[in-house]
Amino acid sequence: MKDGFLKAAAFSPALRVADCTYNAQQILEQLQAAAQRGVKLAVFPEFCLTGYTCGDLFLQRTLQQGALDALEWLLAQTRTLDTVALVGLPLLVHGKLYNCAAVLCRGQLLGIVPKTYLPNYGEFYEKRQFTPGSTEVQTVTVCGQQVLFGTSLLFRCRQMPSFVLGVELCEDLWSALPPSTFHALAGATVIANLSASDETVGKAEYRRALVANQSARLLCGYLYASAGHGESTTDMVFAGHDLIAEDGSILAETAPFAGDHAETELDCQRMEVERARNTSFEPSAEGYVTVEFDLAPEETVLTRRIDPAPFVPGDPQRRAARCELILKMQADGLAKRLEHARAKTAVIGISGGLDSCLALLVAVRAMKQLHRPAADVLAVTMPCFGTTKRTRSNAEILCGELGVSFQEIRIANTVRSHFADIGQDEKVLDVTFENGQARVRTLELMDLANRTGGLVVGTGDLSELALGWATYNGDHMSMYGVNAGVPKTLVRYLVQYEAETAATAALHDVLLDILATPVSPELLPAKDGEIAQITEDLVGPYELHDFYLYYVLRCGFGPAKIYRLAKAAFAGRAEYTDAVLYKWLRNFYWRFFAQQFKRSCLPDGPKVGSVTLSPRGDWRMPSDACATLWLAELEQLKPGEQ
Repeated sequence: MKDGFLKAAAFSPALRVADCTYNAQQILEQLQAAAQRGVKLAVFPEFCLTGYTCGDLFLQRTLQQGALDALEWLLAQTRTLDTVALVGLPLLVHGKLYNCAAVLCRGQLLGIVPKTYLPNYGEFYEKRQFTPGSTEVQTVTVCGQQVLFGTSLLFRCRQMPSFVLGVELCEDLWSALPPSTFHALAGATVIANLSASDETVGKAEYRRALVANQSARLLCGYLYASAGHGESTTDMVFAGHDLIAEDGSILAETAPFAGDHAETELDCQRMEVERARNTSFEPSAEGYVTVEFDLAPEETVLTRRIDPAPFVPGDPQRRAARCELILKMQADGLAKRLEHARAKTAVIGISGGLDSCLALLVAVRAMKQLHRPAADVLAVTMPCFGTTKRTRSNAEILCGELGVSFQEIRIANTVRSHFADIGQDEKVLDVTFENGQARVRTLELMDLANRTGGLVVGTGDLSELALGWATYNGDHMSMYGVNAGVPKTLVRYLVQYEAETAATAALHDVLLDILATPVSPELLPAKDGEIAQITEDLVGPYELHDFYLYYVLRCGFGPAKIYRLAKAAFAGRAEYTDAVLYKWLRNFYWRFFAQQFKRSCLPDGPKVGSVTLSPRGDWRMPSDACATLWLAELEQLKPGEQ
């Protein structure tokens, strides 16, 4: 439960139709085992105490009483279980029969939620036996307990206020306006659906999409527990297709007919963050009653996969499609800017590194989109003190294969003249030595763009902007920054994708060699012809920084939770000890706050994903904000002192 994590499970126990005693025993066995695994929310199917396929037997008082007896027995048997459980049963209230979900915890009935929408088409005929539930909440007596009854009920955990449970049943989700919509607007962060969805061809895919989309629309966790083996097969079969989704993603699922259960951890805290930032999500709790309950606070062991590369799809096909889409977005943004500015050229400083390579590939695509020759792209290499033969050669080969105009400007003399102007000793390899070169490069590009009637295309990426790894008014500045929304981990895959689809073998080979070249600004003198300045040795591994960046900006999590997630995501990686993860997380926060002034005046550039640092778009932050609170929280987490 720490950090907002809730261990939850959806079950489809094998049952016997109308055998309430047997069914309750099956439920209890699974519930007890789940509680031992730390499950705090357990959802069972619709009518799991009786079976969904009882037909007109539901109208028999014997079956109704049998379900109540089974529920009372379950309440007695679960007094010591620290788990909220939901079970389905028929319930007679004021002479009418309802299809209900009973919510129980530690032997207490927290509430009973009736089904709102009763299907009466195709193979379903629930209106024959049941009455739709009402939003009006009333008090009824069930199993000797006074309990609230109605659809407008929510259940909140006192020890974990971000866990607010709403309940609906099967058809409710499939309706045009599901009750869960209102539950979420009233504050529910988790929706439980007790279902008895029979299986037909194609239905599993539709069901999966329905659950995922509802969790995305409502910014919630969604558990769907469906009836399985043991239901009558007179006219239907039930596959026990259980699903758990969170904010549009399926986290856990049982394959139809697998006879298993779905179990994972929901991040209730994330749901609160998502809703706080979404101004279209307008709370409305009118008519709702919230029942509070207690669970013993404990740290939830994470079993859900924490992706170490949240910006990069793991599936090769999805990744290729994502790369193609991003390249099209970047190219279209640049094409529009070139067209609007009537630019005769797109001027790019090409270093032989990844970022400038990607910018060049995008520029060539933009010219093609505008039906202009690739030669309208002017690629400029500006060798100086740190340039190596490898990067210089790769830059020239790349430009030749792409058919762009290529120019070399040796800037060493200009830099030396500049150093003389300001009194900088060339032998002092300090920040002035480095930034002086970067600013001269930008000067050359800007003036060359003026001379050729063009505009300068920026090459810096999202990760560099987050860390401030750019020279202010040097490579920090351009007339359009095509890579500004692309994190470094994704830059690699975009270039790799272009290599895999390259028109020539030479282009394929040079792109792969650029990928294999260490990331470096090449601002310090080379050693024995090799790159002397490795960026990741100085600022840290980009895969860690991109991971931190995602959870800081996209999820709004604090340092403690991000550190915990990082340990889970990179577990098993020997190079990423707790101390290493901590060191670079602290470095990330320090740099992120200290370097905001560079992001406050960024050039225009296209947003391509959900995380961006444009001061005009998604990220507005004062340049003089203090990192004190974040660093203080991190100070409590030093490895060995936890």
